[in-house]
Amino acid sequence: MPASKNTYSQEHAIHLDKQDELASYRKEFYIKEDSIYLDGNSLGLLSKRAEETLLSLLDSWKNYGIDGWTEGEHPWFYLSESLGEKMAPLVGGLPEEVIVTGSTTVNLHQLVASFYKPDDKKTKIVADELNFPTDIYALQSQLKLKGYDPDKHLIEVSSADGHTLNEDDIIKEMKDDVALIVLPSVLYRSGQILNIERLTAEAHKRNILIGFDLCHSIGSIPHQLSEWGVDFAFWCNYKHLNGGPGGVGGLYVNKKHFGRHPGLAGWFSSQKDKQFDMDHELTPAEHVGVYQMGTPHVFSIAPLIGSMSIFNDAGITNIRKKSLQLTRYMMDLISHELAEHGFTIRNPKEDHKRGGHIYIEHPEAARICKALKAKNITPDFRSPNGIRLAPVALYNTFEDVWKSVQVLKTIMEEELYKQFKNERGVVA
Repeated sequence: MPASKNTYSQEHAIHLDKQDELASYRKEFYIKEDSIYLDGNSLGLLSKRAEETLLSLLDSWKNYGIDGWTEGEHPWFYLSESLGEKMAPLVGGLPEEVIVTGSTTVNLHQLVASFYKPDDKKTKIVADELNFPTDIYALQSQLKLKGYDPDKHLIEVSSADGHTLNEDDIIKEMKDDVALIVLPSVLYRSGQILNIERLTAEAHKRNILIGFDLCHSIGSIPHQLSEWGVDFAFWCNYKHLNGGPGGVGGLYVNKKHFGRHPGLAGWFSSQKDKQFDMDHELTPAEHVGVYQMGTPHVFSIAPLIGSMSIFNDAGITNIRKKSLQLTRYMMDLISHELAEHGFTIRNPKEDHKRGGHIYIEHPEAARICKALKAKNITPDFRSPNGIRLAPVALYNTFEDVWKSVQVLKTIMEEELYKQFKNERGVVA
């Protein structure tokens, strides 16, 4: 069917779906009938492959008992390393530079404990005022542990508009007294992408180590961390990577830093062949595995095995291409259909600056989100007046986007949101 002349019509959305090269992956996910899920930037949906690998590892426990650590299709003892190898292409790292372990906050504590080495001249850490709170809490804690006052030694780069960061402002804070920089790759509210390559080069010119939080970019946009020379990175796997709620996170360390002891050691920091010697002197792993601490959470890792097989099949370049098409289409529809209803698009409009979600603001955002949920559309509210919408390339359609904007238009025209309180729930 030829494309409709009316690019804002449902027929046009259907036409776009028929051209979608990733359309077949939608059937791999559990999607509630007559519902539209637009919150994959907070928690991705369950795939059938992820379910299968979780059940498979439960089965390995049932059949092997303790021998499951070394037997079966996915021996538990090597899960973190084997999945790190599979994940490495998503961040542009070498197989030995990526490990699946810990959580976002635990991994950040580990990396700062390992790489923040203040001396008489370099004591400060640079972050930003728009960062997700857990990163700031962790940095404050690490400064206190080293005997420094966060109010004086944690520099949070300001935002001129409250939504985006100016990279020149970040570079201006790369002063002689800065020891470490920790920044998001994609801002969790506005979806702005920072230029990792540029910021890394500028930091290294000044002899400053730099790391990135990839929580809102991994699985959504391609990275080339090793090529760019990034020192370290960390992330969760339950958003765009669909690894399941509370799923095990991941981290990257550039091979140029191999050979050092971790700041926070544990028995899984050991070389694999030495670990069960039970020696009280650590023989550190010679790769990124040294930054592990405790026993891997086998059942929390298991869904990621299936999820990664989907990403390896689909390809991150193809995923990024469709993601940009979906978010661009959604912005066009919002601008056309909701122009009179007080919405403001706050995410970057340029493709190279926009991550995998869009961010709109409205004074009645909390109750609008509740009204959308009542219509079986799942958005993501961000206090005080923000709505994040993530049409995910692997399981959302262009028709999903079209229908969502039409429902939102009806909610505004009929003032259906007024039946709800304009306040967030306990989890938002």
